Amino acid sequence: MVSAIRVIVEATIPDYWYNILPDLPKPLPPPINPATKEPINPKDLEIIFPKELIKQEMSNERWIPIPKEIKEAYRLWRPTPLYRAYNLESYLKTPAKIYYKYEGVSPPGSHKSNTAIAQAYYNYKEGIENLTTETGAGQWGSALAFACHMFGLKARIYMVRSSYDQKPYRRILMQLWNADVYASPSNNTKYGKSLLEKDPTNPGSLGIAISEAIEDAITHEKTKYSLGSVLNHVLLHQTVIGQEAKQQIEYLDDYPDMIVGCIGGGSSFSGLFWPFYYDVVSKKAKKNIEFIAVEPTAAPSITKGVYIYDHGDTARLTPLIKMYTLGHDFIPPPIHAGGLRYHGKAPTLCLLANEGIVKTRAYNQLEVFNAASLFFKLEGILPAPEPAHAIKAVIDEAIKCRQTGEEKTILFLLCGHGYFDIKAYQDYLENKLLPYEYPEEEVKKSIERLYELYPWLKNINF
Repeated sequence: MVSAIRVIVEATIPDYWYNILPDLPKPLPPPINPATKEPINPKDLEIIFPKELIKQEMSNERWIPIPKEIKEAYRLWRPTPLYRAYNLESYLKTPAKIYYKYEGVSPPGSHKSNTAIAQAYYNYKEGIENLTTETGAGQWGSALAFACHMFGLKARIYMVRSSYDQKPYRRILMQLWNADVYASPSNNTKYGKSLLEKDPTNPGSLGIAISEAIEDAITHEKTKYSLGSVLNHVLLHQTVIGQEAKQQIEYLDDYPDMIVGCIGGGSSFSGLFWPFYYDVVSKKAKKNIEFIAVEPTAAPSITKGVYIYDHGDTARLTPLIKMYTLGHDFIPPPIHAGGLRYHGKAPTLCLLANEGIVKTRAYNQLEVFNAASLFFKLEGILPAPEPAHAIKAVIDEAIKCRQTGEEKTILFLLCGHGYFDIKAYQDYLENKLLPYEYPEEEVKKSIERLYELYPWLKNINF
């Protein structure tokens, strides 16, 4: 042990969210209505989203003001701390400097509160009384339950069944904030009932839970759907993370060579790296930054998926979205990183990955938990299984620096704590975790089924 952890909190909550759309290397392919084969009309989205969020989704404004009511709510936990991982650096004998922005200090314990508060606020302002959503590991569900409670809304949450069983304490947290939580697939929707009739043991998926939440929203009055990742308006709300991190690391007269984060839908990583990407495109970056996104081998959307238009949910209720996908009918293995078990990724992230601006890699859960265990022993914070993927990549990069002698500065996002994931760590200690690798042939089969549904996708050009 060479040093205690040092906390750096020299930052102010930003006044604006950063929107990446005007700074992308090429226009983002629009969502498509599969019935018309044309880009969707924004008004078509009003059945599930409030008008202000639709406006943000389509906006080409670079800076979007944060309402004072949202900033006041943020003050419960923001600014969040930036840590220097001295003990990890010492253990690895690396010349690299390792910093991490820690979002586990929010009331629900993750970065998800940054957009949950915003979405609940805009729905509240438009007179909505109920919000529905899906959740995998429960971090997003917890955040939305918290945000709805703050603004007097009711939350109905469809939690992927495998996570519902694995993570009962996340469910209890949501219920303490007065949310109704259903194991998905559930008997609460027509789609859920149809799946359970075919297979009562269906473990669920984020795609299925999204379908149930959307069905619930469109069949009830004063009810809208809320999404925790993927879409532009969700990701831009997370840029408070990266803007604070820039202040904090520059206060130390430092700047990252590399930014690392885990990706499920892509919101936490985007929240960290977007503001630094803006530095790159505006020629303000002090270094050539490498952006590295990490996903599980059990749900390798970018590393094994296909860049194509696909639905965001299993029941095909969403528009078609251009993204890397494993196929909307993907049913993931029940790995503990529930927040990363999604078949697709955020369209903005996918475009940047396709352009080679974001590099991606995948790890299996055994090597990820090995990294998380080491981090906990050295740095004292138990990581959620999701950001543990980033930790594994950071350790690999720090070892490379030891081998080459390069003095790189590495910044990563610890987007949530793992204190509700003790069952996952119990399974790890009891050697019950399996190194799942999703087979490429299953991806090919899913994409073939997608082309059978929409043969015209092969020739679409947006």
